[in-house]
Amino acid sequence: MDSIVQWYQAGPAQFLPREIFVMLVSMLPLIELRGGIVVARLLQLSLGKALIFSLVGNIIPIPFILLFIRQIFAWLRPTKLLGGIVTKLEDRAMKKSSGVSQAEFWGLVAFVGIPLPGTGGWTGSLIAALLQVDLKKASAAILVGIAMAATIMSLVSYGVFHM
Repeated sequence: MDSIVQWYQAGPAQFLPREIFVMLVSMLPLIELRGGIVVARLLQLSLGKALIFSLVGNIIPIPFILLFIRQIFAWLRPTKLLGGIVTKLEDRAMKKSSGVSQAEFWGLVAFVGIPLPGTGGWTGSLIAALLQVDLKKASAAILVGIAMAATIMSLVSYGVFHM
């Protein structure tokens, strides 16, 4: 994470406010809110700003994934260039989906909310879309999970464990 901060300070800091940078980091797959809050702390943003901008950044991609990823994958799967990548993404998501498919809502909350590598809003949304979980149920579960992850990461980065 320090290298991301150093890269930011060396270039984009000249034209990109710290808050927007945290939001953009939080939009990235794999990094998401977990990384956004850590980056916000390293950039010395207040906890309030860290939460607002990392939450917004993490939430922005979710509706697009839930609504369109199956159609996008169906369109890309037959292509030589991206078909293999789509298959790998689907396989990876389905391997992680056992808890979600058994306990749909709470399984999805736990999957998104517990900050472990390979979990989060992006993968949770992909799993929900591939399992065809009801849109309202998936959205609510993912939002609760993101709030849970934000709480855990805030405690780690700004709170009890940081002291």
